[in-house]
Amino acid sequence: MQRTRSFPSRRGILMGAAALTAVPYALLPDARAAAMPQTVDHPGAAWHPASRANYTPSNRPRAHPVRYVVIHVAQTTYSGTLSVFRNRRTKVSAHYVVRSSDGKVAQCVRESDIAWHAGNWDYNTRSIGIEHEGWVDRPKYFTDAMYERSARLTAAICARYDIPRDRAHIIGHHEVPGSDHTDPGRHWDWRRYLRLVNSH
Repeated sequence: MQRTRSFPSRRGILMGAAALTAVPYALLPDARAAAMPQTVDHPGAAWHPASRANYTPSNRPRAHPVRYVVIHVAQTTYSGTLSVFRNRRTKVSAHYVVRSSDGKVAQCVRESDIAWHAGNWDYNTRSIGIEHEGWVDRPKYFTDAMYERSARLTAAICARYDIPRDRAHIIGHHEVPGSDHTDPGRHWDWRRYLRLVNSH
């Protein structure tokens, strides 16, 4: 049966997105909340809030103990990841995003809240999710700066919540029960990463 409803072309979607950038920021939904200054949980991180539709407000660690750090690779760019988290239709977020070129850290969800990153509700409630710019099959994205800044972030999270700095508690997305993801992938250097985490 032929569909009678017409769908916008890719060109139309991109043109619409370009037009949206001309709309005054104050008129966008949630603009006031997003523009409000926030105190980040990790010193040096930049606040880039995810849409409120993409995480669950909570009061961790009182509501849920934080026991894991989950390492992700975004399969897109740093700016693309932030854009995905701002889009209320995606239903996904992580607490942090780390940029490849210089290790810049963005915080998108407060650590006290539950980001939707692991694909497993129990693990979401008990973990902090860190996305890394790049693709699992492109190891050039895993730069010295990214490893260093991400390891420093993970070490600080472990110190805040008394999480052991080992592979039983610092895990890849692929190790979350029920996950169908492969990240961070075979090119992620776990030995190097744990060594850096434990050096901070």
